[in-house]
Amino acid sequence: MSDARPNPVDPSVVDVDVLAGWMDARNLGVGPLTDLTPLAGGTQNLLLRFVRDDRTYVLRRPPEHKRKNSDETMRREARVLDALAGSNVPHPGLIAAESDVDVLGAAFYLMEPVDGFTPTTGLTEFHSGDPAVRRAMGFSLADAAAALGRIDYQSVGLDGFGKPDGYLERQVPRWRSQLDSYAELGGDWTPDIPHLDEVGEWLDANRPDTFVPGIIHGDYHFGNVMYRYDSPDLAAVVDWELATIGDPLIDLGLIIAFWPEEDGVPTAVSITPWEGFPTVGELIARYGEGSTRDVSAAAWYGVLACYKTGIILEGTHARAMEGKAAKEFGDMLHATTVGLFRKAELLIRNA
Repeated sequence: MSDARPNPVDPSVVDVDVLAGWMDARNLGVGPLTDLTPLAGGTQNLLLRFVRDDRTYVLRRPPEHKRKNSDETMRREARVLDALAGSNVPHPGLIAAESDVDVLGAAFYLMEPVDGFTPTTGLTEFHSGDPAVRRAMGFSLADAAAALGRIDYQSVGLDGFGKPDGYLERQVPRWRSQLDSYAELGGDWTPDIPHLDEVGEWLDANRPDTFVPGIIHGDYHFGNVMYRYDSPDLAAVVDWELATIGDPLIDLGLIIAFWPEEDGVPTAVSITPWEGFPTVGELIARYGEGSTRDVSAAAWYGVLACYKTGIILEGTHARAMEGKAAKEFGDMLHATTVGLFRKAELLIRNA
C-alpha cells in the first residue's frame, strides 16, 4: 500500500466531493482532500491515499467494475479490522466505514496509512544486507499468524463472521468443485495437474479430527504483509478480503505452502536474497511457541494450502485457454499450480 502509481485519480471512481461531505458528517477533518495518490495494492481493489486537515487517510473500495461479492467483501474487511483494534496483530487501523453503496457507488472504508514495504517488491538495504535481519523477518511472519490465532473471535464481535462447524470437512469438496466448474468456461481446458486426485484423497484420509475455531486471514504470505523500514518486524498484515472464522492453522499452512525451500520446487512468492530466512521446521516450531494449538499436523495444513491455492490459480489458466485472460499470464499461473501440487506431494512423502 505504500507504492504510488503515477496515474491520476479518476473522479468517476471516487467522487472526492461526495467523500468530503461524508467525512464532514463524521467530523473527519475540514477542507478539501489534497495529495490524492492511487496506491499499488493488488488488482482486485482500489486504494487511494489523500490528506485532509493535516491527517493522511487511505480509502479502500472495490474496483470500478465490481464483482458480485465486492461490496460484502469490503464490509467484511472493515468488520475484521475493527475487531483487531487494540490487539497485538499488526494491521491497518480502521478509521471509519460505509456499508451503503449509494454514497460512492460501492461499500468502502478509511484506514490509517501503513509506513512499510512489501518484501516481494524488493528488500531495503537494511533488510537485504544482513541474514540475521531476514531470519527475524521470517519469525515475525510466524509470530503475527500465531497472534491472530490467539484472539477470541467471539469476544471481539466476530460471532457469526464465519461457519466453523464442519470447516475442515468442507475444504476438499469445496475446492474440487471449484476446479470442476472451470470446465463450464468452454474451450480446451482440462485439469492437467500432477497428483490432483492423490492429494485430495490424502487430505480427506488424514484430516485432523478437531480444531479450536478462530480468525483466519486466508491469504497469508509475504505478498500480503508489510514490514517496517527500520526493523525486521511487521508493520501490518494487509488484504483481509478472505478473512473468516475457521481453523487458524490454515494460515500456518499458507506459510508452509509459499515458503521457498532448497527442494527445487518453485513457489508462488519469492524474495531475494533468501539466505538467512528460517526453515519451515523452525517456523512451525516458532508458531507453536506462540500458540496453544497442536502443530503436529502442520504438514496437512501445508498440503491443503497447496491444493486450495493451486486450484484458485488454475482458474486464470482456464480462462486464458478460453481467450478471457492473457495466455502468458495463464501459463505462468499454471506453472505455479503445478509447482504447488508437486510441493504438496513432497510434503505428503515427508509427513
